[in-house]
Amino acid sequence: MPFCTKCGHEASATDAYCSLCGAPQAGAGAPRFRPSPPPPQQDPLAGLSPRTAAILCYVPAIGWIAAIIVLAARRFKEDRLIRFHAFQGLYLFAAWLIVDWVVGPLVRLSPGHHVPLDTLLHGLILAVSIFMMVKASHDEAYVLPIIGELAQRSATEQ
Repeated sequence: MPFCTKCGHEASATDAYCSLCGAPQAGAGAPRFRPSPPPPQQDPLAGLSPRTAAILCYVPAIGWIAAIIVLAARRFKEDRLIRFHAFQGLYLFAAWLIVDWVVGPLVRLSPGHHVPLDTLLHGLILAVSIFMMVKASHDEAYVLPIIGELAQRSATEQ
């Protein structure tokens, strides 16, 4: 016994329309049901300029999300400059996490009154992030020490 081509309800071979959903059936000379083709997928990053994508990779605290999106996007797959900025932004965020999770607790656990090293390092990383946003806005690939070299290697590997 045939079934409805739209909802799957049981139908007879002579039914012109489904008794449940009303969709036309292939039997009894009814027009054959053909679903419309899905609309072409649009790139959600189509309106995002490469310069803006590079700047977003350095936004403190949330730039890592933009960096991952940029690295995963087909649109920027061949753009080495944007991939460099995305990797460097990720590595800068990793440095922030190291200061937050390793240096900070070590400073707080050490006896005596010390300079708040973790606060100074967080301020330095924030200043570097702002500096890199300015460089990215001028389409410059400024290579930070250590982090930038890693980013260059990562951007060239596919």
